[in-house]
Amino acid sequence: MRTLICGSIAYDNIMVFKGRFKDHILPEQVHILNVAFLVPELRREFGGCAGNIAYNLALLGGQPLIMATVGADAGPYLERLERLGLPRDYVRLIPDTLTAQAFITTDLDDNQITAFHPGAMNCSHENVITGDMDIDLAIVAPDGREGMLSHVEQLAALGIPFIFDPGQGLPMFSGAELLDMVGKARYVAVNDYEGRLLEERTGRSLEELAQGLEALIVTKGAEGSLIYAGGECLHIPSVKPEAIVDPTGCGDAYRAGLLYGIAAGYDWRKTGQLASLMGALKIASRGGQNHHASREQISALYERHFGAPL
Repeated sequence: MRTLICGSIAYDNIMVFKGRFKDHILPEQVHILNVAFLVPELRREFGGCAGNIAYNLALLGGQPLIMATVGADAGPYLERLERLGLPRDYVRLIPDTLTAQAFITTDLDDNQITAFHPGAMNCSHENVITGDMDIDLAIVAPDGREGMLSHVEQLAALGIPFIFDPGQGLPMFSGAELLDMVGKARYVAVNDYEGRLLEERTGRSLEELAQGLEALIVTKGAEGSLIYAGGECLHIPSVKPEAIVDPTGCGDAYRAGLLYGIAAGYDWRKTGQLASLMGALKIASRGGQNHHASREQISALYERHFGAPL
């Protein structure tokens, strides 16, 4: 099943602070916040939600198609997509811009502070989804505001089922816009914080929002995830990783598992378990796309953790 991945392609500049943010931020002084963190480690990685999701879906044996916009500095990333065998047909080059750049600082508790320059991502609406693209499933992940709005409209008009994954882009939208996009989606995926913000913005509880969807998924880090589907709420435990190295891109790996499970026709428990496993595989490696596992290895790990074949 060909799966369209609408979202960002970005370079991630990842820094590690050898301390805890909470020890340096005084709650009573946040109105005059002025802090600096010494980060002796700095890496530049290939990232962005669309790139990360596609990378993980390809590991599973899926057929991802990336739809994204990149800038004049995208050469190394485009070469990487070619080496990985990921199609570039719907990756549009925007001249005189930079590819989106994330500057991510992680502390010892795996909390993150991120600054993001959208660059070419602001032109994501220039990509148009059409009926001749032979797509069976899609995800609208964090991207330029206008691009997310238009891609939701286009997918809904074409009757293509999709996951709406607002992610860190959620604050860009009003409550009415979010209700409209949720209403057009078949599935919604958010993390715990985004779920609370979605409730606040829309004035609807997650349980109420889930009633109009096939599934609403809430990831909760080490606490696992919740899947509201069919009038039930499934708790999916997290998979214990081999090591906790870097949380960057874990949510994208999880979403790749969701997409694969939906495409394969798995039930929601099996889909959630696979998604949890993909997140655990990712967290044991630095960056969003440096973990490696074959489809056979992933299947063996799934059977080891859950006692059933994938």
